[in-house]
Amino acid sequence: MLTWNIARRFRKNSSAQGFLSFISTSSTLGIILGCAVLIAALSMMNGFQNALQDKLLKVVPHVEYQRVSGTFDNWQQIAGVAQADEAVVAVSPVIQKTAMAQSGRQFKGVVLQGIEPQMSASGINDFISAAAMRALSQSPSGIILGAGLAETLQLTVGEQVTLLLAQQGERAFQSPRRHTLTIVGLFEFGGEIDHQNAYVSLSTARQLAGIDSGVTGIRLTLRDVFDAPQVAQRVGNKLPDLVYVNHWMRTHGHLYRDIELVRTVIYLVLVLVMAVACFNIVSTLVLTVTKKRSQIAMLKTMGLVDQKIVMIFVWQGLQNGLRGACWGALAGSLLALSLPDLMFWLEQALALQLLNDDVYFVSKIPSQLHWQDVVLVTSVALAMSLLATLYPAWRATRVAPAKALHGGH
Repeated sequence: MLTWNIARRFRKNSSAQGFLSFISTSSTLGIILGCAVLIAALSMMNGFQNALQDKLLKVVPHVEYQRVSGTFDNWQQIAGVAQADEAVVAVSPVIQKTAMAQSGRQFKGVVLQGIEPQMSASGINDFISAAAMRALSQSPSGIILGAGLAETLQLTVGEQVTLLLAQQGERAFQSPRRHTLTIVGLFEFGGEIDHQNAYVSLSTARQLAGIDSGVTGIRLTLRDVFDAPQVAQRVGNKLPDLVYVNHWMRTHGHLYRDIELVRTVIYLVLVLVMAVACFNIVSTLVLTVTKKRSQIAMLKTMGLVDQKIVMIFVWQGLQNGLRGACWGALAGSLLALSLPDLMFWLEQALALQLLNDDVYFVSKIPSQLHWQDVVLVTSVALAMSLLATLYPAWRATRVAPAKALHGGH
């Protein structure tokens, strides 16, 4: 292609000139750096969202129903109604109470949850050993503590912990009842959940809470977690009892909204960074047009139309953009794939911890590379590079052959 070959020749001649070469190289490096950083940042956001879906939402119920008064004595019937909905994967009963755990002089408030270990809707099985789950179902006085809670109380597996639960009665104030349970395992998830939760079997929970039969809550596991608000309302309208409806978007939705907000900011920064990087393309091409006035004039006198003149400078600018976008995509992909290891090495070198296990549900920076992000960033870089060529290319068509060949301006 004639215009492509002329563009390559112009670019090669510009590279031989110090100042033009510096500006051209700066524009390419700016695009490379912008693409690499933005791909890595988007991959990090993908990692956090994946950790939210695949880790946190295994222990946080997708949808939960609690009876307005009393307990669900017919929870199997309610489970049948919920399972009839195609969006529901599994249903599990739960008895949830607030208690106080005591060890010596130390007290800690806990959320005591009575679960059925065999029910697949409970995702805590991934964070508790199989032996501990078997012991929980077999021991009437067994309890599984969060690892952070056990550390705070200075307890280990096999030791006993005292639980204080308020008694249900007509009088407003009653002394709590004490129960001594044996720790049969630890729940190792990470973050604040480890410091809050304790698990017992359903039968043990009924005994501790003074419930004759039934459960206090029904939890649903969904096929698509982002359908939780719609499914919660749809299934809730079909239930025979009056219930309180809750889902993860209400309890932990702020985490997802924070991730989406950061992702939106990254998209905005993407456009701004590319605009700044591509500004050097404008400078390079404007100087090229100024220095190549006589060559442009000669091409015009030889019959090259304005459209071809425009294409010459469009191709020249796109060569910088294409080179920067390709190298940036490669560098960004490699950076995204190695980001967890790089951040771990940085933490070791600087003796710091970016994500504390006691606060966050992830202990290291996650990263998940999506090819859609690579395509998006590369496309934006090429589009901005194309836009940057339009003004210099238009300037080239305004060159008057007679004045340019006689040294006029």
